[in-house]
Amino acid sequence: MSPQQQQQQQQQQQQQQQSSGSQQSSSTLSIPQSAPAGGITITQPPQTATSYFKLAENNLITFAWNFTYVIASPTHLTVSAVGENGNTYPVGPTNGVIPGTATSVVWDPWSYNQQPGVTPLTQGKYTLNVWDDRGPGSARQPGYMAPNSALQFALYTPQSYTPLTSGWQCVGCSGSLSTYTAHPAFAALMTTLVIMLLSGYNLVRQALH
Repeated sequence: MSPQQQQQQQQQQQQQQQSSGSQQSSSTLSIPQSAPAGGITITQPPQTATSYFKLAENNLITFAWNFTYVIASPTHLTVSAVGENGNTYPVGPTNGVIPGTATSVVWDPWSYNQQPGVTPLTQGKYTLNVWDDRGPGSARQPGYMAPNSALQFALYTPQSYTPLTSGWQCVGCSGSLSTYTAHPAFAALMTTLVIMLLSGYNLVRQALH
């Protein structure tokens, strides 16, 4: 038997084993049609408000969730972030694909941006997408995990520090004194102070005389 024939025979055996395994799993797993559709509930970060994460070195982001009503455990999960510009970015250290039983993933956006040839992450809002091995457009099905895109978060880039000696100026501070002096309230305050000083001076003079 030639090496090519041996390779073909091994591939056929593997396909038969996979087919047999899938048949056994489908025969042993019985999900009633009355069962609710499964899914995940995001636990970190909280969904009560949009979370902002710094796009900088050593700033890791942890996404965590709980499974709800999932009877048919997925073989793997795919996690991605979709930006406002429509670009999709893999989340996690394994190109966005993690084990199906995972309940969290740690993401390093800054390290991702350092990889050559990638579309860089930018400031803005993102939507976290999580789906199982059936794909992002899979329909809701009893006992199976439905895709989740409920979490929105934002990335921001910190501004570099500029010392005063390098010519830093406060934006909006320039001309602020003239703005205050031209304000009617400032003029009224100054008038009141002058009247109080003059009245106090007259009282002091009368007391001395």
